[in-house]
Amino acid sequence: MSRYDPATIEKKWQDAWDEAQTFRATRTEDRPKYYVLEMFPYPSGRIHIGHVRNYTMGDVIARHKLATGHNVLHPMGFDAFGMPAENAAMASGGHPKDWTYGNIDTMVDQMKPLGFGLDWSRMFATCDAEYYGQQQALFLDFLEKGLVYRKNAVVNWDPVDMTVLANEQVENGRGWRSGALVERRELTQWFFRISDFSGELLDALDGLDDWPAKVKLMQANWIGRSRGLQFAFSTVEAPEGFDRIEVYTTRPDTLMGASFVGISPDHPLAKHLERENSEVADFVAECRRMGTSEEELEKAEKRGFDTGLTVRHPFDTSWELPVYIANFILMDYGTGAIFGCPAHDERDIEFARKYDLPVRSVFGPATGEEGTFIAPDEGGPAYVPPKAETVRYVRGFAGEEAQTGDEAVDAAIAFCEEQGVGQGVTKYRLRDWGLSRQRYWGCPIPVVHCETCGVVPEKKENLPIELPYDEDGTPIDFSVPGNPLDRHPSWRDCACPKCGAPARRETDTMDTFVDSSWYFARFTAPRATTPTDMAEADYWMNVDQYIGGIEHAILHLLYARFFARAMHLTGHLPEKSKEPFNALFTQGMVTHAIFQTKGANDRPVYHYPEDVELRDGGAFLEDGTEVEVIPSAKMSKSKNNVVDPVRIISEYGADTARWFVLSDSPPERDVEWTAAGAEAAHKHLARVYRLVSEIAESDAPATQEDEPLKREMHKAIRDVSLGVESFGFNAAIARLYAFTNALGKSRAGAEVRREAARVLAQLMAPMTPHLSEELWQMLGGAGLVAEAAWPVADESMLVEDTVTLPIQVNGKRRGEITVAKDMPKEEVEKLALEHEAVVRTLDGAAPKKLIVVPGRIVNVVA
Repeated sequence: MSRYDPATIEKKWQDAWDEAQTFRATRTEDRPKYYVLEMFPYPSGRIHIGHVRNYTMGDVIARHKLATGHNVLHPMGFDAFGMPAENAAMASGGHPKDWTYGNIDTMVDQMKPLGFGLDWSRMFATCDAEYYGQQQALFLDFLEKGLVYRKNAVVNWDPVDMTVLANEQVENGRGWRSGALVERRELTQWFFRISDFSGELLDALDGLDDWPAKVKLMQANWIGRSRGLQFAFSTVEAPEGFDRIEVYTTRPDTLMGASFVGISPDHPLAKHLERENSEVADFVAECRRMGTSEEELEKAEKRGFDTGLTVRHPFDTSWELPVYIANFILMDYGTGAIFGCPAHDERDIEFARKYDLPVRSVFGPATGEEGTFIAPDEGGPAYVPPKAETVRYVRGFAGEEAQTGDEAVDAAIAFCEEQGVGQGVTKYRLRDWGLSRQRYWGCPIPVVHCETCGVVPEKKENLPIELPYDEDGTPIDFSVPGNPLDRHPSWRDCACPKCGAPARRETDTMDTFVDSSWYFARFTAPRATTPTDMAEADYWMNVDQYIGGIEHAILHLLYARFFARAMHLTGHLPEKSKEPFNALFTQGMVTHAIFQTKGANDRPVYHYPEDVELRDGGAFLEDGTEVEVIPSAKMSKSKNNVVDPVRIISEYGADTARWFVLSDSPPERDVEWTAAGAEAAHKHLARVYRLVSEIAESDAPATQEDEPLKREMHKAIRDVSLGVESFGFNAAIARLYAFTNALGKSRAGAEVRREAARVLAQLMAPMTPHLSEELWQMLGGAGLVAEAAWPVADESMLVEDTVTLPIQVNGKRRGEITVAKDMPKEEVEKLALEHEAVVRTLDGAAPKKLIVVPGRIVNVVA
């Protein structure tokens, strides 16, 4: 071809890879394995440039490892269950299954032209019965091992999606999908015992050396280990059975500043009073309509209900504290009851001043704030210094002594234990994972409810328990609120696996985060008749490099770490895989400008980038309407500032898209997609094509200028290799630009230039695989460049024999000279004085000073 034609080139080489099964992964014991995985996508129906960036990063790593002799596993699948499919069915009158599989087909068709080196033979979707049947088998094994259980619990209820949400799925008091204000509701739910692993999950973070520090900190904060005191207040004239209120506190040093006791609206005492008192019932009902996240409770107005009950202070039985039901206390942390010390807690002081409760200072500044500090009990704000700060206690257990809060907590725990008032305990913020969801499009929980036998696990030979489609001739109506499985008697009603009597299936399905908590293990043997094949898992696991967004730092990654441990305990993963991801990389986003005009009532109307022309310093629609340009922001369908990769591939080719998303910024940072940037990338690749075409046809003889190009080639091998291995893709590409320029300017002989061009093709292959294959073939390379061994830098060619010295004349840089590294000082001086800029400045006079700093600089003072 006389010109660069991506459409022809890219299809040609994708077919060649398919025919050669270049990326088919097979266990081969005599080769080192490498497992690279990007977090798999949800089948929304369209890929976006963010997908392209994420999967290109993984593809660069995978292709490089293949070239360096590794047996590479690089799979792809789809995280396919969840509410969006059900919502789409509600809106269209269709079925989630049809919507999902249609979208998967579309996305695969969009992804394959990008030339990712994926083992497509391993592809699955989590909504495949083959996959979720094995997930059901895992559930049964976890149940038998005691890792999953069922109990009544207060849960987060999304009134729009009409399903339960985990604490982690509540954002600012709203459902993470629907955005609806979440409510509290008590339901019987299934739970994973993730809290049993709190300490292990926390401590093991220290060993994850190749994880981002930010991710490890986020997980550590979420797990939330704390040391405190658990004790009980004795009640005064409380209802029978409530003679004590258990409290856990991380600040027992403030016990002498107690002002009230608060209990959760879901505390057993509150529930008892609710049944007896309509005013309590009204208040509790109002509390349950609040958001349930800690952040939401912190922001909400602090409100309470005085129960009329009191408790005795453990160190002074004549000192009684009122008991309030408080809207800011959660039942699922600690004991669901707290004591309030308003002087040293901003939440408590707001509550105390609202209800005219006492404020008693326990400590104040140790030094330095005399005359400026107003104590809380004198009208000042709550005094809440860091626990590591030294303060002076006025109502402490050790008298008026200056201590840090940490020291005082330890002393208070020791004192209380000596006095028989409670005991020191370690608790974690991490709660058990509620997995029950009241929806259709999820993995059915494989248990049956029998009036005689109770809750009965389904027999494994009956798995998978498949979701009903329309096989009984009755279409499922998704327009009716609630769980469609409750309304499907032919699926719901069954025989008890234990006694054979009529029974009912569990109609709750599993949280979709279950589906993504073990898929990485399933990829090692995706067609196995058990959840994993241990021989395959032992060979391929762990994931050597995992790539995905920082937004998954808590939810997905923490759950996956728990699942790996549970799978090890039930015999599905080797012990080495208790931490399944050896290295983690969190990539930045792809951003784009937002184009908007004003519509009715001045509401913004957003326009797609392809509908906007940039000219004359402005942005315009086809009809000439000027468009307001909002600075670059995260791509969002709601703002229409998304870029369609299919259109980019059609216009410029896949290699251009791949090159641009890797070249513009470090991969951990955001990158802004611009049409100008994409066009510049395309022009560069076209230039490379033309340059190599000329080199392939050249027959110039060898020259004395061969060595400089060889040195540039080996520097490029070294720098690109280091860049790829360290995720410095943009730095690697910058080096490839420089190498291309050197190749274009070189006057070396034809064979040396061809050798350098072949190396250029190899070094570009992970980023621009199609173009590189074409260049490789053009230059007579054997086989596929994707299967060629990665070039190795010759260390001797990296040693610099010359050095370039800048020349300063009277303190200003006027030029430079290149000299041999070992050139004598006198020779350097002579060359410097012969430089035209120095000759011109001196104008025949001798320099006043001439200073040569070997290997650094030449200074001339005229």
